[in-house]
Amino acid sequence: MVIAIDGPSGVGKTTITRRVAAILGIDYLDTGSTYRAATVAVLRSGVALTDRAAMLQAVRKCVIDYVDGTVLLDGEPIVEESRSEAVTRAVSPVSGDPAVRAHIVALQRAWVAKRNGNAVVEGRDIGTVVFPEATVKVFLTAVPEVRARRRAGDAETDAMSIEAIAADLERRDHADSTREVSPLRKAGDAVEIDTSAMGVEEVVAAVIDLVTGAQTPSKSSAPAAE
Repeated sequence: MVIAIDGPSGVGKTTITRRVAAILGIDYLDTGSTYRAATVAVLRSGVALTDRAAMLQAVRKCVIDYVDGTVLLDGEPIVEESRSEAVTRAVSPVSGDPAVRAHIVALQRAWVAKRNGNAVVEGRDIGTVVFPEATVKVFLTAVPEVRARRRAGDAETDAMSIEAIAADLERRDHADSTREVSPLRKAGDAVEIDTSAMGVEEVVAAVIDLVTGAQTPSKSSAPAAE
């Protein structure tokens, strides 16, 4: 079973994904970290962000993996580097490149396939593109000021004001929702959950309820009595 959890930055995707995966006893994948790893590879290579062919080559030459909540680039943990300001500024043009994105989507699908198709996967296009047939699809939202406050505790926003964080989130939202491929949007069959006034455990419980409902056979599918 694939549980797809989508939404913009600051809505609680990573926290919810990890808690849900722990309760279900399956692995989770933060797909955003795979794009950040690809961005690290591109920046390390020194190629221009406007050179699509060179960016793709740089990404194809490396091995990106995600193990126990840690993103790896050629076997090296790069969590801190992947959250740097330089990577945050460059991740949108790298992840928005169609060829790079297709390569990373294939990687994400292979990662889940290695786990027999059982994982909680978070991102921005999981329910619409990466796993459109996911058993459970959730789209998390929150009002802008709440999202900005939540991001204030992140490593890459540590020195930024709430106003600056809000402006950066707006920039990222625009880039993600208007990119050429796999734009940020809610899948038609996803359940939207506004996390603005909800605690973590409330949101987790709501997602687990959806999973439980998906695992319970409907009355219409039960065998008829003899």
